[in-house]
Amino acid sequence: MLNLMAIFWTSFAVALSGAIMPGPLLTVTISESARRGVWAGPQLIAGHAILEFGMVIILLMGVGPLLQSDRAFIIIAFAGAAVMMWIAAGMFRSLPVVTLLSVSEQEEVAHPVLAGFMMSLVNPYWVVWWAAIGLGYVTYSMKFGITGIFCFFTGHILADMSWYTLVSISISKGKRFMNDIAYRIIIGVCASVIAGFALWFVYSGIHRMNLINHLL
Repeated sequence: MLNLMAIFWTSFAVALSGAIMPGPLLTVTISESARRGVWAGPQLIAGHAILEFGMVIILLMGVGPLLQSDRAFIIIAFAGAAVMMWIAAGMFRSLPVVTLLSVSEQEEVAHPVLAGFMMSLVNPYWVVWWAAIGLGYVTYSMKFGITGIFCFFTGHILADMSWYTLVSISISKGKRFMNDIAYRIIIGVCASVIAGFALWFVYSGIHRMNLINHLL
């Protein structure tokens, strides 16, 4: 029992330390919470959790070493950069007309659950985390069977859900002090940050390619 509790709480702590660090998912949470309200964060994490559950299944199947390969990192880095640049471009295009109206009154956008899934999928460092730290946790948790995996995954997702819900609450409550100009500034900043992550992913992919060529 104590081992299972240790798995849960250490999983929660490690996931929380990663969740509070700035990243593409946090940036989207801020922009979506300003428009959709307090439920944006939980919905984004729901999509994130679906993907992470799939990742746990993949690791249990023994695919971890493949995810640790340089080729996987490079492919995801470049693909992720393309997707994030596309998202950022869409946000920039919306700046002249975007408002704090309800979602139903605005142009159709990706559902937060899908956005949470995609923003995690195209982040190469998310894959690196799971191929390294996550794989170790899954391997250890397997010693306790399904219960161990459940404790690990539950602690991990609850940490993400707690932090991103807090972010959504903070942003959505601030809407009462915000006008359309302030909202457009937030969207512009978030778009710039996402574009910055895209450029960082391109740099990371090129850097990894250069390291491979140097070793050859």
